[in-house]
Amino acid sequence: MSASAVHSLWTSAVDPIAKIDAPKIEYAQLAPTLIVVGAAVLGILIEGFVPRRSRYHAQLFVASVALVAAFAAVVALAADGYGTTKAGIAAMGAIAVDGPALFLQGTILLTALVGLFTFAERRLDPQAHGNRVDSFAAQASSVPGSDGEKKAVKAGFTTTEVFPLLLFAVAGMLVFPAANDLLTLFVALEVLSLPLYLLCALARRKRLISQEAAVKYFLLGSFASAFLLFGIALLYGYAGSMSYATIAQVVDGTIAEVDPALVNTMGNDVLLLVGSGLLIMGLLFKVGAVPFHMWTPDVYQGAPTPVTGLMAAATKVAAFGALLRVLYVLLPGLRWDWRPVMWAVAIVTMLGGAIIAITQTDIKRLLAYSAISHAGFILAGVIATTPEGISSVLFYLAAYSFVTIGAFAVVTLVRDAGGEATHLSKWAGLGRRSPLVAAVFAVFLLAFAGIPLTSGFAGKFAVFKAAAEGGAVPLVVVGVIASAIAAFFYIRVIVLMFFSEPKPEGPTVAVPSPLTMMAIGMGVAVTVVLGVAPQYFLELAGDAGVFVR
Repeated sequence: MSASAVHSLWTSAVDPIAKIDAPKIEYAQLAPTLIVVGAAVLGILIEGFVPRRSRYHAQLFVASVALVAAFAAVVALAADGYGTTKAGIAAMGAIAVDGPALFLQGTILLTALVGLFTFAERRLDPQAHGNRVDSFAAQASSVPGSDGEKKAVKAGFTTTEVFPLLLFAVAGMLVFPAANDLLTLFVALEVLSLPLYLLCALARRKRLISQEAAVKYFLLGSFASAFLLFGIALLYGYAGSMSYATIAQVVDGTIAEVDPALVNTMGNDVLLLVGSGLLIMGLLFKVGAVPFHMWTPDVYQGAPTPVTGLMAAATKVAAFGALLRVLYVLLPGLRWDWRPVMWAVAIVTMLGGAIIAITQTDIKRLLAYSAISHAGFILAGVIATTPEGISSVLFYLAAYSFVTIGAFAVVTLVRDAGGEATHLSKWAGLGRRSPLVAAVFAVFLLAFAGIPLTSGFAGKFAVFKAAAEGGAVPLVVVGVIASAIAAFFYIRVIVLMFFSEPKPEGPTVAVPSPLTMMAIGMGVAVTVVLGVAPQYFLELAGDAGVFVR
């Protein structure tokens, strides 16, 4: 057979109409994420090409500008109506650009900017060999206590790679609550998790505890990712699509065209129920809800405190955003199946976090169990399944993230010879030694407790009101009881700081640079403003509380 005959056979066998369309990407609508990813890549190039002595300032400048520019892009999109009238699906159906996505992305970017200030702090530790040092290991690859590490400290090395790692984690967090198909959700989860696993291992002091925390987080996070991925596979087998909208239509039975190959599986509710259960399990791990919370106290205690603050604030915002979208956009047809499960999870999370926190003697572990009980309070708003439920969760996340990052910034200031003094006994009499720092920390603790005139009260009131109107009154009662239990240990710390005698060998309060002062100042400002005048921000969250489907 001649070559021309083969060619004619080949061309006639291929359908001339079936062309692969070039992907259509709306770059302007994806600008916040693209800016952060671009800056992260630039950060890697800085590590490779900029002299070591100049890297810290270059990285800090690039990261700050990127986060501010990305936040400006979010505000521009919201002002242009993409949170309301122009809300839609971008990037070939992969990313939703709507009110909740923009609100959460704005919160994540502002929180990350405050977190960046704590990452860049270099005045808290005494100078080592004439060089200023930060919270991170001088050379991450060296064995703790080895000659290599001592040489790196003596040479004044710093791990400036933390800045691009922070930006990559933030890029994943921006995509996570906006993901509109299951594959994008999984990729975003990995992009936000992997840098955090690394950052947890980089503490300058207590390096072995830090590395242990990173290994625990990595192993448990890998299991959670596997559960999530298995759930995605089962849901794909059930609906034949990764798209949230298509799966939701299959669940509701409203899909117009059914692929003949999927007729048998679409009726198989086992695939649907097990798949959605595994998917939600993976998200509840990231949220830190009981019984998927085991990693939280160990990782919060072992990780460098700036990283703990970023994880406790920004990661929780991203994870709850993803959970809201999955429950409200992907699985609204399964509401009667997932609500009872979420009731149980919310109750054990609220009570478990509050009760176990009472027994803690380490301030970072106490804040970790506090974060677990707050996950339960936020779940009360998720369970409401009303527009008010969505907006109350958005408001709570915004309020909670700033209180959390401010509280962990204060923890970095209280130090003794071994670094941060996190044992509660060391905080006795802090109010007499440093009244301002103790007063600021007391404001954050009162906000966690939900005392009126703080952002915590406005947030709790909003989610409990939404839950009660959604028919979950018993859940609200449990939430109020859990809040009362939690208030005990917050106020116990305040009493310890102001009404105990300071020990002569007690810790000192380091004088921070303007960076940490700004981080703490922003935390206090947001806590007070959202507590005293929450109405504007509640309305903003209300306007942003509609998912595009």
